[in-house]
Amino acid sequence: MTRILLVEDDHNVRVLLEHVLIDGGYEVDSTTTVAEAKSLLDSVGYELLLADGRLPDGTGMVLAEYAQASGVKTLIITGYAFQLASQDLGRYEFLMKPVRPAELLQAIERALGDGT
Repeated sequence: MTRILLVEDDHNVRVLLEHVLIDGGYEVDSTTTVAEAKSLLDSVGYELLLADGRLPDGTGMVLAEYAQASGVKTLIITGYAFQLASQDLGRYEFLMKPVRPAELLQAIERALGDGT
């Protein structure tokens, strides 16, 4: 079963995304901060990182760079894409909140299947 690390600081959004991912057939671990996510990335084997763009102690882009250095694929989900630096927008696939469950699952399938 594919294992995903979900990093989302909003409790309600995190719970909703967890349910969508579990219903989609994925194994999910979740956390709320960059520091906790880095610790999990170092100790657990994940196929995909799904990270919020803005977190209490950093950004999803920082986590994306960290994860990709270990070969973990990444998706960023955010309501603030237009406030991010333009050089970050082209580096990772972004999903805008609120995201539809089907759209999220399709993006995950693309990320896992295309080798990025």
